[in-house]
Amino acid sequence: MFHCWFGFCLDTLNVGSIFFRLALAVLLGGIIGLERGFKGRAAGMRTYMLVSLGAALVMITNEYMFHMFPGVGDPARMGAQVISGIGFLGAGTIIVTRDKQIKGLTTAAGLWASASMGLAVGVGFYAGALIGAMFILFVTTGMHRLDIKISKSRAIDLYVELKEGSSIPDLLRVLRERGIKVVHLEIVKAKYDRQDRTSMMLSLLLPTRKMHFEFVAEVSTWACVGFVEEV
Repeated sequence: MFHCWFGFCLDTLNVGSIFFRLALAVLLGGIIGLERGFKGRAAGMRTYMLVSLGAALVMITNEYMFHMFPGVGDPARMGAQVISGIGFLGAGTIIVTRDKQIKGLTTAAGLWASASMGLAVGVGFYAGALIGAMFILFVTTGMHRLDIKISKSRAIDLYVELKEGSSIPDLLRVLRERGIKVVHLEIVKAKYDRQDRTSMMLSLLLPTRKMHFEFVAEVSTWACVGFVEEV
């Protein structure tokens, strides 16, 4: 697919192809990381650049060793270690908020995909790297709104503990004022042996579609609610 440019053949290992591969890895990683940076994520443009660059360099080194020492070792071994080793970076971007929401999974997955893209560039699989980069960028940008729309719904199940002195009618009154329909209510034993609190499982139907974590955060501010989580 790629022919010789400026006297350097990009499909073989030489100074020109090495420079081109590393530059392409940096460029594609930066484009993908730029979108994460705009959204204020911990892993931004420079992180993605370095991940993609490092993965490409590993594959170039792997290819170099394979040609220098033919018949010795597995030419895909170093690339496999990149795929498994990138997990430490992904784990660093994942956090659990006070509302028990997991954040950073998309960034972690993007880092993993960026490393895979870098490996493709490093081995000279330019078509796969370019097409992969387009799809990664499409998923992280174009699919964001669709993901939010799908995540919204009217039905939600909650575990609720009322504050001391509050009663079920107090909670039902708040729900009625907000137009929330109670589909099912079951009184249960309080978690952590909180015998002084009324606890229940609720199946609710909201008047409009909402993100569940936003609704849980809203319920936690109600005067009669001591503790709430989605189940």
